[in-house]
Amino acid sequence: MNDISRSVHLRSVFISDVHLGARACQAEKLVDFLRHLSCDRLYLVGDIVDGWKMKGGWSWPSSHHEVLHQLLRLVRHGAVLTYIPGNHDDRVRDFCGIHIAGVRVARDAVHETLDGRRFLVTHGDEFDSSAARPGWQAVAGDLGYKALLGLNTAILRFRERLGLPYWSLSSQLKSKLRSVRRIVEAFEEAAAEGARRRGFDGVICGHIHQSAMRQIGTVLYANDGDWVESCTVLVEHGDGRLEIVDWAARASSSMIQQGGRAKRAAKPLLEPAPA
Repeated sequence: MNDISRSVHLRSVFISDVHLGARACQAEKLVDFLRHLSCDRLYLVGDIVDGWKMKGGWSWPSSHHEVLHQLLRLVRHGAVLTYIPGNHDDRVRDFCGIHIAGVRVARDAVHETLDGRRFLVTHGDEFDSSAARPGWQAVAGDLGYKALLGLNTAILRFRERLGLPYWSLSSQLKSKLRSVRRIVEAFEEAAAEGARRRGFDGVICGHIHQSAMRQIGTVLYANDGDWVESCTVLVEHGDGRLEIVDWAARASSSMIQQGGRAKRAAKPLLEPAPA
C-alpha cells in the first residue's frame, strides 16, 4: 500500500484476542486497520468478544459496534470468514459447524498458503499449561493481569492525549520478566508440537497476547497477537508470504505533528510483496 488512504488487498488475514466488551480493547485501532483492508480469507482466531466481562465490567462503546460493521463489510465484499472461538467466547463453540450469513464457525481450521504449506489455525488455549496452575495461583495471576491491563489502558489514553506514539507497558513487562518468557516459550513449543503431531507444516494461533513467528523444529509457529496490548495481526500477502503487522507502531510512525494537528505521512503501512 503506497498511501494510508488507499486499501490493500491481502490473500488472508488472521485476527485474535480483540476482547470486544472489555475496556482495554483497542477497537478504534482495529477499525482503522479494517477500513484499509480487503482480503480473500479472514480468520477470527478466538476471544473476539469477551464473554467473561458479562459477569462484570462490560463496556460496549460505538467503536466496538463499528468493528463488527467492518468485519461484515469484508464478508459482503467477498471475504470468506471463519470464526474460531477462544476461551473468552467459548459459548460460541456450541455453534461450531454452523454457517450463518457468510460466517463459518469452527473449533479449528486448516489453512493452506499459496506456496502449499498447511497450517493448523486454532485459538491456542488448549496448549496453555499455565491454566493448570493451583487455584489460588490462577486467581492471583488473573487479578494481577487485570490490574496491569487497567494501568496499561490509562497510560495509553494519557499518551494519546499528548500526541505521543503508541507504547504498551504490559507488553514491555511481559518481554522483560523471565517467568513470563518461560510460560510463553512453553506455550509456543506445545503449540508447535501439537501441529507437528497432526502432520501440519505450521500453527497459527493467539491466546497469549504476544505475536511471534519462528521456526520450531519442522513447524512454523505464528501467533497473530492481540488488540488489547500490542495491536498486531498476521497477514498473508498475495505471494504466500506471511507477515506480522504491528498496526499501532506503523500508524504511529506514519503520523507527523504540524501546528498541533496530527497528519498522515505518505508512508506505506503494509509493505507490498517483493517483486
